[in-house]
Amino acid sequence: MAWTPPAEGLDRAAMRRHLLSERERWATAAHANGTWQAAHDALAAHLHQVLAQLEPQLLGAYWPIRSEFNPRVAWQGDKTPVRVPIALPWARISPREMEYRRWDGREPATHDECGIPSVEGAAVVPDVVLVPCVGYSPQGFRLGYGGGYFDRWLERHPHVTPVGVAWADSEVAFAPEPHDLPLMVIVTERGIVTPD
Repeated sequence: MAWTPPAEGLDRAAMRRHLLSERERWATAAHANGTWQAAHDALAAHLHQVLAQLEPQLLGAYWPIRSEFNPRVAWQGDKTPVRVPIALPWARISPREMEYRRWDGREPATHDECGIPSVEGAAVVPDVVLVPCVGYSPQGFRLGYGGGYFDRWLERHPHVTPVGVAWADSEVAFAPEPHDLPLMVIVTERGIVTPD
């Protein structure tokens, strides 16, 4: 089931709402028709391939919300999983900032200030981070939820390798803004997208 592309001329907020609505519609249909697991498995295989090539020393992951891909499947249930220490983001509302905290891979027992499942612990700086995308452009720019948390964190850590994680039909054309930073690659269920 293909997503309906956004109308031309939408601002970022409207584009984000459209993409989130389409993602929910697609996810509901994929669960109903049995294609959700296949999409997850395909994305996991591509992500596993990217992580094996990058060989992170500390991987910044994320806890999935709102029909996002669950990155844990990329290293769980595999005979040769990516064995690497993992961290989860922790977001603060004021000041608006994010850090990563070491994670043992189990379901988080707490939430950050934005209400997203996370973990307690000391801050760490991963060398590779998985960045969930509401949308992404062919040029490798990400459309997120609008808070700017990942953009600010990546700007403070320019040595880190950002890997976008998105559903393939969320590719959309939009002009980058000055604060936007390109992702190294975007991994989807249909393959690995290298920015133009």
